[in-house]
Amino acid sequence: MDRDHNKALLLELQRAAGTGNDRCADCGNPDPEWASYKLGIFICLNCSGIHRNLPEISRVKSLRLDFWESNLIEFMKNHGNLWAKAKYEAKVPPYYYIPKSCDCLVLREQWIRAKYERGEFLDTQVCQDPCSAGSREGCLWKLRKGRRQFQKRQFLLSAREGVMKYFTKESKGPKAVISVESLNAMFQVDKIGHIHGLQITYTTDGQTRNLFVYHESGKEIVDWFNAIRAARYHYLRTTFPNVPEAELIPRITRNFVREGYMKKTGPKQKEAFKVRWFCLDSQERNLIYFKNPLDAFAQGQVFIGRRDEGYEVRDDLPERVCVKKTKPAITLVTPVREFVFLCENDRKQREWMDALNGVITQL
Repeated sequence: MDRDHNKALLLELQRAAGTGNDRCADCGNPDPEWASYKLGIFICLNCSGIHRNLPEISRVKSLRLDFWESNLIEFMKNHGNLWAKAKYEAKVPPYYYIPKSCDCLVLREQWIRAKYERGEFLDTQVCQDPCSAGSREGCLWKLRKGRRQFQKRQFLLSAREGVMKYFTKESKGPKAVISVESLNAMFQVDKIGHIHGLQITYTTDGQTRNLFVYHESGKEIVDWFNAIRAARYHYLRTTFPNVPEAELIPRITRNFVREGYMKKTGPKQKEAFKVRWFCLDSQERNLIYFKNPLDAFAQGQVFIGRRDEGYEVRDDLPERVCVKKTKPAITLVTPVREFVFLCENDRKQREWMDALNGVITQL
């Protein structure tokens, strides 16, 4: 009797308006079905797995499958997600990335550890200014250009100087000096093949350049990611002092809205179709393509403007283009030329068209 009664009370508490309990306290996933009875928060299944690795900090139970004693119900009632947010997220810096449910494990785990284990955002903590937070030095494992092996390299990030540098053992000076203006970092664990894999992208001499790095420590690689975000935030805040912060935050770092293989023909549309790896950057409105996913340099890029500027996506081939084996096609129309791509199947064609149309229709 107590079991069913307490379960009903707990589920009612989880659904109660104005408590924040209807979404995971850590990643925002809706309808969480787990809770930490040590922290007094409602969390999703994925985040509960991370909490299990913090037994000194958190203890979890299923809302539906486990028995909840009356004293634990009372504890949950007196705490909850909004209470926890006010306590554990009191001083999250504006540049710090707050992960969502779709983000990789290392981001979500370090966010949870930073909040509850290390107490980095408690009201008692002093917030680091972005200039000092955006300065960092240390070693990362970097993928060698044109090879499939990683070598340890020294990296130096300075928000004050507005640059990131890395060094090799052989070079007296920096191997590259990267402007924070074009610097971007995104986690790419599947592409890089490492659970802490980070892709650093920047522009040099008008070309898109990729660095693929990782660190053995999850905390270290996430600290690097947020240091790059702090440096970017400092640059944006300094360069555009009158732009509202709500508009600056989304521009600190970005992910590709879509990546994958398609076949591409040349400008005459008579050339053979070649397989290329495409990355769609909606913020910069660029479709970038590489010969291989882990290439350092892009082979080219296509700027994607708005529909009223003459940009369009069609699901067919231009009349003069012939292919021996029929594949789902995409024609990207620009004021300069038509770019023709072939997709592996109808689903991928539809997904690419939706993503491209999303860029064309955005302001």
